[in-house]
Parts: sequence; C-alpha cells; structure tokens
Amino acid sequence: MKIRIGFELVYACTQLTPMILNLNVHSSRVDLLMSPDHIQTDPPTPMSGYRDLYGNWVTRLVLPPGDTLITNDAVIYDDGERDPVALDAQQFDIQALPEDALVYLLGSRYCETDIMANEAWRLFGNGPTGWHRVQAICDFVHDHIKFDYQHARNTMTASQVYESRIGVCRDYTHLAVAFCSCLNNPARYYMGYLSDIGEPPPYGEMDFAAWFEAYLGGEWHTFDPRNNKRLIGRVLIARGRDAADVSLSNSFGYTELKRFLVRADEVLESAQD
Repeated sequence: MKIRIGFELVYACTQLTPMILNLNVHSSRVDLLMSPDHIQTDPPTPMSGYRDLYGNWVTRLVLPPGDTLITNDAVIYDDGERDPVALDAQQFDIQALPEDALVYLLGSRYCETDIMANEAWRLFGNGPTGWHRVQAICDFVHDHIKFDYQHARNTMTASQVYESRIGVCRDYTHLAVAFCSCLNNPARYYMGYLSDIGEPPPYGEMDFAAWFEAYLGGEWHTFDPRNNKRLIGRVLIARGRDAADVSLSNSFGYTELKRFLVRADEVLESAQD
C-alpha cells in the first residue's frame, strides 16, 4: 500500500528568524519512501540538515521577514497491516535492559517521573506486568482524559493533565509514557502522520499525531492511548523522551503560524495508473 504524506505550513516573521524543523520522515523509515521527502519553501530559503541523537532528521533554516510557505509532498510504502500485538511480551529487569533503552526511564520536561511515581505504583503496581500492564495504562489514560483542543495547552505536563483530565494526543502520550517509565518499563514518545485508513467515517481534520513505544520482550512495541486501538498507516517523523525532543518547529525569534494543513491519504490503484 502507498500513502501520500505531506503538509503546508505558513509562518510569519517580522525579521530574519533562525528555525529548526522536525518534519522529515525518521531516518529509520527512509527506506520505505517511494518519492523524495524534500522540504520546500516559498520564497526559496537555504537549508541544511543534521541527524540528532534520537535519529530524527532536523532541518536548519533562517526565515525572512514576511510569510514563508513550508511544504512537503511524498509517497511512502506501508504494509497495510494494523499495529501488531504481542500479548506474551514481558518487561525486562532493569539490569537486563540495553544501554540505549535506559534514557527512556528518566524523567523529562513533560514526563515528570519524580512526581508521578507513587501514583503509578498505586494504580498499576499490583496488576499484571509486561504487555498487559502497558495496555492497562493505555486503557486508564484513554478513559481518564477528555479530548479537547479548546482547553488543551502546549505547556501541559503529565502530572498536570492527570489532574485536569483534559488534553490532546500529546497529553495522552505524555501521561502513558510517564506511568511506564515510573514502573521501570522504557517508553519513548513518537510523533508522525496517522492516516484514517481502515477507519469508518466521519473523519476529523488531519493533524500530526502522538503515540509511544514500550520496550517489551526485547523489542519496541506501538501503543496509542489516545485512540486505544490498533491502527493502519503510522508514519514516524520523530521520537524522543517527550514532545520537547520532537517539536515540529523551534524558532529563535517571534513567529506566527498562519496555516497548518497535514495529509496522509492512501494512494488508490486507479490513481497510480
């Protein structure tokens, strides 16, 4: 199956403004691209890129005064299968974890393990472990939080969303990641495209999505507390400890986001001929 992915963003600046973007397909997924994943700007702007410590492809540029259109349009292969399930996957003891998983046990800007630890153990410490514990966390978070764009804010931390019980997909993910990390199960935050393929209408307005992976049975497994079901067509852009590591853009000066359009649509066979 082929999925057409892309976006249109318009940023307005009052002066020359340096910016870094996390908007390319993750380095671990580039082999699946069937057309180039190139960011373009109007007016044309010099760009350079680098790979950060999480393998995210980061773009550097300096926006001119006025409006700048930033776009991308690519096609990527997907196997068309729903997120896999591994009910027998078990949690590893800390001493058996690989070194590169240990960072995902540590607290971060939005996932305050020091604040959430006692509550995590109270809620989940006496239940099952492994896959079933992570799924229990997703079930709890899915039911605990009300999805609401209007009352969410981008500074909300896991402990704050736990108290307020209102948020968007990033907040669901932060809370679930925090609970997993508190329980000594590495969990890493994911951001990317998420299609509506295989889902019944009506469809909401397309946006970038957040989900997470938990380390179980020697592998990283996908979980999605916002939707709390196995879905088709996830395309990873960036991963890290939380949203601070995978921000779509970081500007070093005042900017206004004036347009925000995202697409992730199946390319039908008739459209390929």
